[in-house]
Amino acid sequence: MELEVIVGDITRQKVDAIVNAANQTLLGGGGVDGAIHRAAGPLLLEACAKLGGCHTGDAKATPGFDLPCRWVIHTVGPVWYGGGGGEDLALASCYRRSIEVADRLGATTVAFPAISTGAYGFPPDQAAAIAVGTLRSLTAKVDRVRLVAFDQRTFRLLEKQGVEAASSEDTDGFTAL
Repeated sequence: MELEVIVGDITRQKVDAIVNAANQTLLGGGGVDGAIHRAAGPLLLEACAKLGGCHTGDAKATPGFDLPCRWVIHTVGPVWYGGGGGEDLALASCYRRSIEVADRLGATTVAFPAISTGAYGFPPDQAAAIAVGTLRSLTAKVDRVRLVAFDQRTFRLLEKQGVEAASSEDTDGFTAL
């Protein structure tokens, strides 16, 4: 599985599936979750309501609706409580379960945000190491994973983990639709 990183807006990624850093209700919220719900349109909320929520570390899928992707894979990251409550394992599970769901859907290109590093308070450097380490350890049908950093700091942390920056001519053409 090829990994690449960009600074960008996950709601504009032309991939088979984007991953939403959701809350347990799956009914929208702030940050990336709110942005994805706004960009996908009201049908996303209806589809999420039928899923009955999601446990931390798990993942569930809906159609992408008004987004330029086929699917949204919703995963619930852990809230950071200092690292003694299994947060590392729960975050790794988010990446693993999201790829498993993507495989089941037949997605070959997937874009991830930096799960749990916003309002949930997970240390960004530790989250980057977990994301990259987990993704590299998986065997999947997914060919390419784009890690979409919201800012330069997150981008640099992911590069520090050995993830190559996407070439500028590739960023708009990253699509398997």
